[in-house]
Amino acid sequence: MTAAKLEGRHMADKPALDDFPQLADPYRRELLAHCYRMLGSVHDAEDLVQETYLRAWRAYDNFEGRSSLRTWLHTIATRACLTALEGRSRRPLPTGLGAPSSSPADELVTQEEVPWLEPIPDTMIDGGTTADPAAVVGSRESVRLAFIAALQHLPPKQRAVLILRDVLRWKAAEVAEQLELSTAAVNSALQRAHAAMGKAALSEDSVREPQDAEQQRLLDRWMAAFEAKDVPGIVRLFTEDAVWEMPPFTGWYQGAEVIGQLIDTSCPAEGPGDQRMVATTANGQPAFGLYMLDRESGEHRAFQIQVLDIEGGRVRHCVAFFEQSLFEVFGLPAVLPAVSSTAASASAPAEA
Repeated sequence: MTAAKLEGRHMADKPALDDFPQLADPYRRELLAHCYRMLGSVHDAEDLVQETYLRAWRAYDNFEGRSSLRTWLHTIATRACLTALEGRSRRPLPTGLGAPSSSPADELVTQEEVPWLEPIPDTMIDGGTTADPAAVVGSRESVRLAFIAALQHLPPKQRAVLILRDVLRWKAAEVAEQLELSTAAVNSALQRAHAAMGKAALSEDSVREPQDAEQQRLLDRWMAAFEAKDVPGIVRLFTEDAVWEMPPFTGWYQGAEVIGQLIDTSCPAEGPGDQRMVATTANGQPAFGLYMLDRESGEHRAFQIQVLDIEGGRVRHCVAFFEQSLFEVFGLPAVLPAVSSTAASASAPAEA
């Protein structure tokens, strides 16, 4: 019996506790996306999804079916996230620290103690079970890095209200009931959240279509330019006012030429063959795992994960995450095997 049929049967003849995994498991990916929006951390989101299922399993005997199982699970997840956020600081990107843009000549400073925002692999959240239009938004625009970073500026309860209303499309009365607020309080919180979010406002009209051939050519040139350490070629792929940031380094850099100077002077790669790239996707955006040559072993080791925001055929924003544990989350190896000198010398600067 399918999960949909089991849930439909629930209203008249509640399934046994043994049926709970079959009923609840299809919602795991969208619950993970929901917890990620709330927390800004893929690691914390995975923990909270586990907590959600544990709480739901323990309380399943008391589930009376007054709401759908999906709504019930999202309510449990939201409350678990709000509890987890008590006393926690927000997860920023370097651009969210309030400092002006940096110069390539500035010393690189890290803050390992800051709980930085993390990316999430598309493979972990794509393919939800529901055909609700909110699921389309949820799998694309509402997990984009700019949106998740903007959410971090909201107090936790405002964050929850905005996600439940704008992403999951719950009615104000439903949100009020689940969060134990008045409808007026929900509407007021949503209004304040919209004002705080500014340019990151979410709408179904802003959902991006899958990448086209032009974008793929850009990504191919991006990979080729980095693997060759072709700095002029890299600069040409950025918009004029592009932004580059790389947590846990606190600085951020604006302008294609400025970013080029930073890569030229601070990147440990010396030339072609020192860097290798593996394409992936994160937050509904193109992404790459970048590997740096270990000269002693000849292997390329995990170095950073880049998440790109593309506009008008150029990269307008790149966040390079140096958290090594993310490679495992993305299903990427920690080490790429050594390549022959012939293959390494085949790298060439990217064309404009």
